[in-house]
Amino acid sequence: MSQQRPVLTIIVTAQFCCTSLWFASNAVMGALLLDFGLESTALGHLTTAVQVGFIVGTLMFALFAVSDRVSPSKLFLICAIVGSTLNLCILLPENNLSSLVASRSLVGFSLAGIYPVGMKIAADYFEKGLGKSLGFLVGALVLGTAFPHFISAFTTGLAWKSVIIGTSALAAIGGLMLWILVPDGPYRKASQKLDLSAIFKIFQKPTFRTAAQGYFGHMWELYAFWAFVPAMLTIYATLHNYPSISDRSAVWSFLIIGIGGIGCVASGMFSEKWGNKRMASISLASSGICCLISPFLFMTSPAIFLGFLLFWGLTVVADSPIFSTMVAQNAPLQYKGTALTIVNSMGYAISIFSIQLLNHLILTYDARYIFVFMAIGPAAGLWKQWIRRR
Repeated sequence: MSQQRPVLTIIVTAQFCCTSLWFASNAVMGALLLDFGLESTALGHLTTAVQVGFIVGTLMFALFAVSDRVSPSKLFLICAIVGSTLNLCILLPENNLSSLVASRSLVGFSLAGIYPVGMKIAADYFEKGLGKSLGFLVGALVLGTAFPHFISAFTTGLAWKSVIIGTSALAAIGGLMLWILVPDGPYRKASQKLDLSAIFKIFQKPTFRTAAQGYFGHMWELYAFWAFVPAMLTIYATLHNYPSISDRSAVWSFLIIGIGGIGCVASGMFSEKWGNKRMASISLASSGICCLISPFLFMTSPAIFLGFLLFWGLTVVADSPIFSTMVAQNAPLQYKGTALTIVNSMGYAISIFSIQLLNHLILTYDARYIFVFMAIGPAAGLWKQWIRRR
């Protein structure tokens, strides 16, 4: 195990560096709106564009079992370099909404060879203690997702382009780091031939379906919450005339999203004692309750409101490594990479509907009440895990 720890550290670091591409445009959204003359709905469209690209990429990777047939480390490197380059397209001065959506979609496509492939590499190294390992790995995804907000908050004297350049540089470094330092894992079983029916075979196993369905409920809430954290802060600051909150929204967005990394690590560790299903259910129930009581929190003091968002950020992603562990453990060994990839693909497809639902509702209804619709996901996930099985 002592020899595996440096490997996990490298995988986690590389994952953090590369997934900083995910919300790079969200962290500089205000500047993009001004510089390219975009409407406020661009937030939902650009976030959805990354999700769509990721879904198409994961579907193709899963259909052709790419991560099971090709060296995962090489695939990770190629996608990191491609994603890093495509991320820089945001800097082109002639951009409009269509070109930005196109470039962000392609970045999402490249992320299909980063996030699920990183989990595949971890699963190839850690047959035992996989839940704890994926806790650190998904925690790195969370911090990587939040990191553009951190860069934006602490480079206020520099142009917004520094955020884009910084995230691209990180992604390239992460891809090279993993490729050089992490060879194929000892538990990797490569698939020798193309089997286009592999996806259907994977879902024939009931325990696999149950794990996947819980993950789908989790994904309905997760990215909708992350995408609209800045909007929640702005809504509260406007209602109560607290410009200090809106002025520091980048800092708070980083903290609220980033604290989820602690939740992932903690859930991965506690799952070894409490069990995967129980730990995932606690997280789903906690974040679901946050969705339901969110309208009342807009009426509270700043300390309560911000503390509530921090707790929500802690719990909203804590079940992600647990469900990924359950998916990996219940998938056929030779199709483990394909299983993780297709479940990711379907989960992110679900997230598009929740993001676009909120994007529509925020324009037509009182914004304080729209976030209760995110509770649909946790409720469905809990039902699949407990009531339906009984």
